Amino acid sequence: MPHIAVQPTVELMAITPDAERVIELACRTCYLSFHRYNPPASTRDLIKKVIRKKHHSVLEHALATFRIKGGSRVFTHELVRHRLMSPSQESQRYVEYGKTRQYEVVVPPTIEEAGFKDRYMELASACQGLYQEMVEGGVPKEDARYILPNGTTSEIVISANFREFRHIFQVRCNPRAHWEIRRVCIQMLEVMQKEAPIVFDDFVIDRETNSATLMES
Repeated sequence: MPHIAVQPTVELMAITPDAERVIELACRTCYLSFHRYNPPASTRDLIKKVIRKKHHSVLEHALATFRIKGGSRVFTHELVRHRLMSPSQESQRYVEYGKTRQYEVVVPPTIEEAGFKDRYMELASACQGLYQEMVEGGVPKEDARYILPNGTTSEIVISANFREFRHIFQVRCNPRAHWEIRRVCIQMLEVMQKEAPIVFDDFVIDRETNSATLMES
């Protein structure tokens, strides 16, 4: 029987040191206004000004990298649509489920609420069983994987600049976004609000709906 992925985990692997300082100094290069450099007040004032005026290119000088575990292939297929983000994803061609790693699936809450969890897990287990039989019978993993469901979890590492993360959070933390990508992106947003509060503090998180909205200046 496959394991059930309960909650995805988000790990910040790397981030530009002194990211908001880097953004401010990059922006001041545009105007040669270094005489106004007086952090922390000047940092907040300038970053808020460029975000308000949509001079977002300066946000590209800061980057962050996350490792995400416990998300389904449904989630990762949505995430990799963000083409200005760089992904490195677990390969189903080379990873053997049940050997290299345990076989794990995500169960959407609506499936459990509607009473279909047992049947869902039964069929997921049958897929896993046939997958293992085919691999043991000489079928290459890259072909046996065709039987695995979209609910199979897939580890992924992503890197993006702050401008792209703002875009990702704006569309993927929205209440209308799919519940799973919203759940992961809210976790990343919480991290970024701690690491770069000036850049990301205009996103307001609603704990009841597990969503966030961008407050326009």
